[in-house]
Amino acid sequence: MATPLSDTPLSPLRTIAVIGLGTMGTGIAEVLAKAGREVIGVDVSEAQAARSVAALETSTARAVQRGRLTEQERTAVLARVRVSTDLRTAADADLVIEVAPESYEIKQQIFRELDSVVRPETILATGTNALSVTRLAAESARPERVLGLHFFNPAPAMKLVEVVSSVLTAPAAVTAVTELAVDLGKEPVAVGDRPGFVADGLLFGYLNQAAAMYEARYASREDIDAAMRLGCGLPMGPLALLDLIGVDTARTVLEAMYAESHDRLHAPAPLLKQLSEAGLTGRKSGRGFYTYDSPGSATVVPDALTPSSGGTGAAGREVSSVGVAGSGTMASGIAEVFAKAGYDVVLAARSEEKAQTAKARIGKSLSRSVDKGRLTAEAAARILDRITPAGSYDAFADVDLALEAVAEDLEVKQQLFATLDKVCKPGAVLATTTSSLPVVACARATSRPQDVIGMHFFNPAPAMKLVEVVRTVLTAEDVHATVREVCARIKKHAVDCGDRAGFIVNALLFPYLNNAIKMVQEHYATLDDIDAAMKLGGGYPMGPFELLDVVGLDVSLAIEKVLHREFRDPGLAPAPLLEHLVAAGCLGRKTGRGFREYARR
Repeated sequence: MATPLSDTPLSPLRTIAVIGLGTMGTGIAEVLAKAGREVIGVDVSEAQAARSVAALETSTARAVQRGRLTEQERTAVLARVRVSTDLRTAADADLVIEVAPESYEIKQQIFRELDSVVRPETILATGTNALSVTRLAAESARPERVLGLHFFNPAPAMKLVEVVSSVLTAPAAVTAVTELAVDLGKEPVAVGDRPGFVADGLLFGYLNQAAAMYEARYASREDIDAAMRLGCGLPMGPLALLDLIGVDTARTVLEAMYAESHDRLHAPAPLLKQLSEAGLTGRKSGRGFYTYDSPGSATVVPDALTPSSGGTGAAGREVSSVGVAGSGTMASGIAEVFAKAGYDVVLAARSEEKAQTAKARIGKSLSRSVDKGRLTAEAAARILDRITPAGSYDAFADVDLALEAVAEDLEVKQQLFATLDKVCKPGAVLATTTSSLPVVACARATSRPQDVIGMHFFNPAPAMKLVEVVRTVLTAEDVHATVREVCARIKKHAVDCGDRAGFIVNALLFPYLNNAIKMVQEHYATLDDIDAAMKLGGGYPMGPFELLDVVGLDVSLAIEKVLHREFRDPGLAPAPLLEHLVAAGCLGRKTGRGFREYARR
């Protein structure tokens, strides 16, 4: 009787076969060879195998030019890779990694053939990101030796590797592959078997929502992408990323996720199916959400949907003075932004003392800029002189633009807009910085709803480039044009969107955060693994739980509730774990405890 794998110490994984030599397979082969492994590359196409060798030669030559490899090291790396079209050449491999197309039939056929080729102790890994590892393992004669090893593209650059266990996988196989990943200089994350695993499980739901948002014509592709890059610090916008991944690949992943979760957020947006079936699969075909100058190119070229550089055509109103209502961090940050751009600013609060405190906060911010050499002391003094604190909103009588940044409470905002309606001169633009409340409800509190618009700044306002410009069905064209012109003058990137919950950024960001909480709630992965997966695999500047604790769990819950109430989608219902933490007073960094604990200042 054979010794169970779980009891067998495995020999080091020195010889590794890579089945499928497309972009991902070639990248994995390069990573392995650079780490001193003997690599056997196998592809059904002789031409593809040759292209893979040529790509390795080019990539390693580039590494020599950049000083990352010596010529001698390059020669050794290339010597460690041999390619073939015959699967039997994998017979001596300690580990086989298949990265064939995302098809059960293709992968299962490979696993069946490998059973008769490789040694009994060889570990078989699938590189799938959408298919069931358990189902693939069940087709093998050695299911305990089958697991998932999900690299991210480009494999040489991306640090994350998801090590995926099925209920059949032996712990010794997981340990051996995890140790290999570490030796390759990667950061392995252990996950269970479900479509998308951690990183893609969170990423593709977000990409799908972005595609649906664009399909609904809520915002332009350029504005959706700019909003997520500038509002969340992401390296790429979601629609550009879909083009890079491949629209057809995204559709396949989402269909697998939906088949398991039955969550409508995972049901592929119809537009993904339309583009896939039309052959408009993204960069690889030369056209997807955007148009590229040739198939495989990253260079976007103008097409019929590219916005004209001439703007809306409507003339805006003259704005020379600005009123900012509020005394918190956001209000003072916005006042600083306008004063830096040369506007005279009235900073009004409910008392003179609160207004003076807010101006003092701006003074400290400007002093920090002086200390860092970003401003001269004279320039900082001039900026501060442009700000006039006031203890009453009556001081807004002569401003051209009045912008509120008070508490995120609809009743409070409506009362303020009723006051602004009385004190502001005719023709003044009235703006709200709300991140989740209906702008039209603020507009209806006035006798001039056509003059009301949303200007959603992001925190900290002096540093964040994005402003979501939110038009209601009642907003006048010249009011919209005015705000676009003002955004250009204060050096902010304006994106247009309609008046619905979450606008662009929060409507895409918070369902992603909520789904991350559900993963922890279901004991699928740990906080640390999820945060690492999204930073290393998705390029996010912060993991979802780091971000939730910074934003505040109470704020996050409030936004989730608004989104759920507006869109009535069960998938948007706040995760019970989030509700429990808020009920317990664990609100994040501000209370010293949220998803993690923090040292009290």
